[in-house]
Amino acid sequence: MQWPGGVRQIPFSICSHPCQPGERKKIVKGIPCCWHCERCDGYQYQADTFTCKMCRFDLRPNENHTGCVPIPIVKLEWSSPWAVIPVLIAVLGIMATLFVVVTFIRYNDTPIVKASGRELSYVLLTGIFLCYATTFLMISTPDVGICSLRRIFLGLGMSISYAALLTKTNRIYRIFEQGSMSVSAPRFISPASQLVITFTLASVQLLGVCIWFGVDPSKAIIDYEDQRTSNPALARGVLKCDISDLSLICLLGYSMLLMVTCTVYAIKTRGVPETFNEAKPIGFTMYTTCIIWLAFIPIFFGTSQSTEK
Repeated sequence: MQWPGGVRQIPFSICSHPCQPGERKKIVKGIPCCWHCERCDGYQYQADTFTCKMCRFDLRPNENHTGCVPIPIVKLEWSSPWAVIPVLIAVLGIMATLFVVVTFIRYNDTPIVKASGRELSYVLLTGIFLCYATTFLMISTPDVGICSLRRIFLGLGMSISYAALLTKTNRIYRIFEQGSMSVSAPRFISPASQLVITFTLASVQLLGVCIWFGVDPSKAIIDYEDQRTSNPALARGVLKCDISDLSLICLLGYSMLLMVTCTVYAIKTRGVPETFNEAKPIGFTMYTTCIIWLAFIPIFFGTSQSTEK
């Protein structure tokens, strides 16, 4: 027998070759005994000879797409540079804050410490300490307890800090505003009154968090959508707290409101005498804080696809 091309070997009398693992048979129209082999791609696996099916949302296909395997779970590790650098900064910040607290306690009865407003200064230092300490909550492995503490302390530290600064600037503003019109002192400028005002402002943050707990209890979730890449091999589930980006911004929104209000009063008190040492530093602090917040929001939303966010 002579075969085309001078081939001496008898050709296979076959319409279609067997399909490889992970490939389904697609029957050729009009020729039921012939088929094309079609690979199960993406998150599909070979369910049977003729069918590819999608893996469950928390699974991905194995290497040859014959079945599904669990998607690896990731979280922010303490050894990661994304955690080490913030922890170092937080430790330095806590040490600096405690150093100031110890210094204030040691010289508690000196004129300089008295003139700075000891009570509000201690409240402000407490808020700053909480801001730094929250870093450790943000890096810890999410669970119900950690997620609850995150909700409470993430905005509380800033609310306490800005409430203390707002109370200070409001007091300065009222003293000089009243002084230009009357010789009598304005109301609620005593240390006790200042503490009541500060804690009242800070308690609004706690009240909002309590309402949030009632409406939506905190919990840890595994997010399989955020890192669901087109390549299944790179897919990851992210263990995180059930706090959306919008909820986080709302949580920090009250702090922003306090900050903006404090900045307004800082602008109003910019004309006080140079010898009154509180107004100018508070104003400078609030201007730089506004810039930091303006940078934070676009950076936060711009990194929405980052696991380390």
